[in-house]
Amino acid sequence: MSRLFSVGLFVLSVALTCSTEVAFGQSPAREGDWPEFRGPTGQGHADQAVLPTEWDSEKNITWRTEIPGVGWSSPVIVGGRVYLTTAVPLSDDAKPDQSLRALCLDVNSGEILWNVEVFPENGQTAPRIHPKNSHASPTPIVEDDKVYVHFGHLGTACLNTSDGSQVWATQALPYKPTHGNGGSPVIVGDKLIFSIDGSDKQEVVALDKASGKIAWETERGIADLSKRFSFCTPLVIEVDGQQQLISPGSGVVMALEPASGKEIWRVRYGKGYSVVPRPVYAHGLLYICTGYDRATMIAIRPNGQGDLTDTHVVFTVDKGVPYNPSLLAVDDAVYMISDNGVLSCLDGQMGELRWKERIGGNFSASPLYANGLVYLLDEKGLTTVFKSGEPFEEVAQNDLQERSLASFGITGNAILLRTEKALYRIESK
Repeated sequence: MSRLFSVGLFVLSVALTCSTEVAFGQSPAREGDWPEFRGPTGQGHADQAVLPTEWDSEKNITWRTEIPGVGWSSPVIVGGRVYLTTAVPLSDDAKPDQSLRALCLDVNSGEILWNVEVFPENGQTAPRIHPKNSHASPTPIVEDDKVYVHFGHLGTACLNTSDGSQVWATQALPYKPTHGNGGSPVIVGDKLIFSIDGSDKQEVVALDKASGKIAWETERGIADLSKRFSFCTPLVIEVDGQQQLISPGSGVVMALEPASGKEIWRVRYGKGYSVVPRPVYAHGLLYICTGYDRATMIAIRPNGQGDLTDTHVVFTVDKGVPYNPSLLAVDDAVYMISDNGVLSCLDGQMGELRWKERIGGNFSASPLYANGLVYLLDEKGLTTVFKSGEPFEEVAQNDLQERSLASFGITGNAILLRTEKALYRIESK
């Protein structure tokens, strides 16, 4: 049963077009915009962009701007402006107070146009975060002249894109996080949607995007799990003319009606927890990664109602499946980069392995597709570029030699890449 509560859930509408997804339910993105995590479709596609294939700390770098504090939210770009969040420690104490902030940069010059505090965080009461996490990891989402920023259990806010002034802010949805915050919000119609998957509360929540008030809340119903925390960003798809909000969490993936939060279907996957990769929808199938302790990828046909665990799982894959990077669907293939650097190419309809390549390194960022090429960013700042298709054909490797956990942002034919200390604009000169 769905239960009305309130929060924000991540909604993105996707219609099946060939093998990729198209955002559904939002205002159309303007050409060159990258308004949310993994871009306009939420699938990591910048199909027609002609991106650079070679760079280093100086070559093909248009600008590099130091970003104060620490944050692993990915850059989003709308209307010639870039939006990020960050957490700035206010002392050198072991557990410092933090200023949770939103920033806006000019996409052409890299100049910081505004930098505002959204929430303060008390360092003494702040929960411990994972070494690969930050206090500002969820990616903002932009629609029209508003940017929505989310800091998990610490709150959510809507700001004016012009100057960062606050439209509303809410801290009405506290919960106990494990390892910090993660999943990003989405917008569907008049609602801002996100997932809450802490140790004490697991649900999907929608806020009224105009006021920040809770519109609905739907519990996951996973009381039998010992580890219940996750960090996933939902995806909205369209199946047989009906919108479905797809929200994976620990032990279960749920499909909900975005307008009401009513559950349409669910698929259970046992004890999987700490689910991070965003769902991918292609070939009429949903691809879901199930998290720790042993990651499995399951392909689901999302055209039923109720519990579909025994009837709608088309295939499963249990080797080379990532814990953190999302999957990537291109043409009739699905690509996976495991956290320890094993790249796999699968048949998208059958799940059969076509080829496997050890790239090396460790990975958290999600892959990107553009104009026949796939881009993989490892945690040390090394990007591997290869041609989509088979067999594996590497094009280049480009090393910024800076720690990098955020995913790519794209504007026109340029890459925006966030490292631990800075944001880069990379493009061919």
